Amino acid sequence: MRHFGHISPAVRESLFFREPCAFDAGSSSRMLSAALGATLYSPATRPRLADDVIKQTGRGVVSMVLCLEDSIDDAEVVGAEANLVRQFADLDARDAEAPLLFVRVREPEQISDLVRRLGTSVRLLSGFVLPKFTEERGELFLEALTAAEAESGHRLFAMPVLESPELLHLETRGETLRGIARTVDKYRERILALRLGVTDFCSAYGLRRAPDMTAYDVQIVGAVIGDVVNVLGRADGTGFTITGPVWEYFRLQERMFKPQLRRSPFMGRAEELRTTLIEHDLDGLLREIELDRANGLMGKTCIHPSHVLPVHALSVVSHEEYSDAQDILRPERGGGGVLRSAYTNKMNEVKPHRAWAERTLQRAEVFGVAREDVGFVELLAAGLTD
Repeated sequence: MRHFGHISPAVRESLFFREPCAFDAGSSSRMLSAALGATLYSPATRPRLADDVIKQTGRGVVSMVLCLEDSIDDAEVVGAEANLVRQFADLDARDAEAPLLFVRVREPEQISDLVRRLGTSVRLLSGFVLPKFTEERGELFLEALTAAEAESGHRLFAMPVLESPELLHLETRGETLRGIARTVDKYRERILALRLGVTDFCSAYGLRRAPDMTAYDVQIVGAVIGDVVNVLGRADGTGFTITGPVWEYFRLQERMFKPQLRRSPFMGRAEELRTTLIEHDLDGLLREIELDRANGLMGKTCIHPSHVLPVHALSVVSHEEYSDAQDILRPERGGGGVLRSAYTNKMNEVKPHRAWAERTLQRAEVFGVAREDVGFVELLAAGLTD
């Protein structure tokens, strides 16, 4: 699989200076953690789940979570588990291309039970999403995952969800973060990414952000995200990939504020695209994706297929970013120093910008580098029309 693999080779060639690389479920954890992109969640109760997975793969989805937790009623869990087993067997029998597939469980015991019940179709499973992750719960989940991997002989990753009230509340946040850090460090080779449960954060205070506001506009949520990145997202080799929070909206809502998309990038034939994005409240999503990146997050939880392409389009590295990153990381710059960018519009300071440059080239590997005259508008338009 590859990002933008659903569009034709000719269109890809016109868009990319350097095309996204190919990867699969057996690729390194470093590559997969960067490649997750828009991780699309789906309730495990869907009766045609195998068809849904194949359909979304054809639309450019590379990672999905099949959910047994908050997206389904408590009374549906047993039936949803049985449905998962059937749908995995269906996918396995078709031998169709599938994205990275994860199952969001409720309790540690479900991990080993599901792995056994999946049988040979476990080969399609990349791992588990672990909800309400704390040091105590996390240890139990990760022990169960380790045992299931050993029993099945199949590599399994974990994606803990940081969403517990102890993490949100100021008086317990510090120790909760330190406990989570101890646990994920102990099982580092199994942690693909850490996910943020912002809906649960808001729930603890009876809050819900409007479609024209981002998670960062809710100050209590923004503060938690900052602290999570501070402790768990460091660029010194101790950090982990942390993914962006879910965007909840996908239908037209009554707007209070002006649209957040300027007209100038959409002049000409793309003006219709701008209107569509605004009508579906995706201008707020685009702003939140940019703020995710500015705050050190990579990838995003998605609950609607319309969110996938904007996440991926804004994950592509611009030609300017790529040029800066390459300049900073040239071997002859190892001693540091300051240089003017090739675009002559900024200062590149070698030592302070090195970690940014390394992260940028990692993103370039999996999402590609746009041609000099290609921006996110062209990437969005191509993905929607090809």
